[in-house]
Amino acid sequence: MTETATAVTKRLLVRIEARPGREADVESFLNQGFSLVMEEPKTTAWFAIRLDGSTFGIFDVFPDESEREAHLSGRVAAALMDNVGEHLQEPTFERIDVIASKLPG
Repeated sequence: MTETATAVTKRLLVRIEARPGREADVESFLNQGFSLVMEEPKTTAWFAIRLDGSTFGIFDVFPDESEREAHLSGRVAAALMDNVGEHLQEPTFERIDVIASKLPG
């Protein structure tokens, strides 16, 4: 792994499919999630993304597995699951290991 000021070894990609007509609700939810993730000092980077018209995602990186698991047990993940059914379909979680990274430092 390439050394950076804050090394990351774990990544998470969450794919979120909005229910028809609920795209704006999902986008709003993701914007609100930003304030929650700011309370997680070990979430090194967090991005809310839009992949196409109705597919969104969350991409984030962590220094190790324990921090990724803490994030998955945290407020953002709980809020995401609370919105399943009403605004979005069941999300998919992809746990990925980081081989190399470049972060500002």
